Amino acid sequence: MHSQKQFERRFSFEFFPPRTDQGKEKLQVVRDQLAEVNPAFFSVTFGAGGSTRDRTLETVKNLHSQGISTAPHLSCIGSTKASIAELLDLYREHGVNRIVALRGDMPSGMGGTAGELRHANELVSFIRDHSGDAFHVEVAAYPEFHPQARNAEEDLKNFARKVRSGADSAITQYFFNADSYFYFIDRIEKMGLDIPVVPGIMPIVNYSNLVRFSEMCGAEIPRWIRKQLEAYADDSVSVRKFGEEMLTDMCDKLLEAGAPGLHFYTLNQAEASLNIWRNLGLREGE
Repeated sequence: MHSQKQFERRFSFEFFPPRTDQGKEKLQVVRDQLAEVNPAFFSVTFGAGGSTRDRTLETVKNLHSQGISTAPHLSCIGSTKASIAELLDLYREHGVNRIVALRGDMPSGMGGTAGELRHANELVSFIRDHSGDAFHVEVAAYPEFHPQARNAEEDLKNFARKVRSGADSAITQYFFNADSYFYFIDRIEKMGLDIPVVPGIMPIVNYSNLVRFSEMCGAEIPRWIRKQLEAYADDSVSVRKFGEEMLTDMCDKLLEAGAPGLHFYTLNQAEASLNIWRNLGLREGE
């Protein structure tokens, strides 16, 4: 079970829109390094409540114009249907053909103004109604379950709603336990859901940041990994080396069992993702 070998493998990298000119210059260097392995696409995140809308749009247009497909994240929380439609039309004009459709987070201070679309399945339906099949629509999957889900069964039903609303494929939240991914795949296959679900991979470059991210998004750091990283303390070289070796082993296990590719959360850095790529022996454009 838990095989997705029927799907073509694809590899991708995620960026966040830089805030400064220096950040833009750094991202260009990172983009060029990662472009050398010819990924299927880059994705660009979208801030809570659309707070990075213009920077996301600018980043996507710039990256997409350089020859590798770029997929903007689009969230519905805090957005109107009109503003989402405007963005979809803008992206289509610039040749973008892939969207990562998310519910998104409510930014602090917004109160109860969630927007006209409250859930990701509603956003997927809206994209289909507005743009037809112009976009390949990615959605999020949560092998360890969404941190705000009432229970595991409800979380699986939420994922099914997104798929049945018109999603083409999914990218998971990052995880460090391959069995959670395999169990998730088994469960959705039993529900009759037949789309590729690509594991999201978070390279480990800074332990304290990893703990902070994981607490926010509900990703579990297994005790053996946490203890080993704590032992390295501020030895960043050892942290990175351990992270690369551990994630290479996990990614190898995922791909061997049929995972349809990998999606790297780069945090706008190239080295750790590329090292894992090379350790796996992947070829350019694989």
